[in-house]
Amino acid sequence: MAALPSGLPPTFTTKVARELGIHSRDLYRWRDDSEVVELSRGVFRRGDAPPPTYPDLLAVATRVPGGIVCGLSAASLFDLTDTLVAEVQIAVRRGTYTPRIDFPPTEVLRFEAVKFDLGRTTIEAAPGEPIPVYDPARTVVDLMRLRHRFGEPIAHSALRRYIATPDARPAQLLKYAAALGVSGPVRAAVDVASAR
Repeated sequence: MAALPSGLPPTFTTKVARELGIHSRDLYRWRDDSEVVELSRGVFRRGDAPPPTYPDLLAVATRVPGGIVCGLSAASLFDLTDTLVAEVQIAVRRGTYTPRIDFPPTEVLRFEAVKFDLGRTTIEAAPGEPIPVYDPARTVVDLMRLRHRFGEPIAHSALRRYIATPDARPAQLLKYAAALGVSGPVRAAVDVASAR
């Protein structure tokens, strides 16, 4: 049986393995022998790699390379919500193809392409493996503009928690809100949260 090649990254797809000349029979034998772990269909992690901090986010970000972790998934990362997140929420540009992902459970949100990268940052899902995520201010604004979907209490709670953090940047919050067309509700909520 072939050994894991040294050039194989810690997290990789079937396509990457194929490009490195790895036969699918070797890949699935490694999986069956626990030399690699299948994080999601077609996404694998070397068994000798350090454990990922966020394996579900890593799996989904690897399967959707143009996506950005958003919504409640991002809010949970930044401690802006106590809501249990049942699905990984990932944003993609409206009009782009996204694979259907059953595991880990995933919800895809389609965002306008022109403002898609606004507030984009990264977090390390595993040592040395950054994945894209919306920053805390953009996450709060998204929860506010999609409060019909996430619920008013979740959106307002996230905004209050954000305002209470030492790194809060209300001006950035209002800038994102203006760019995304929700200045009124966000400004009113910031005024209420700041008055406490």
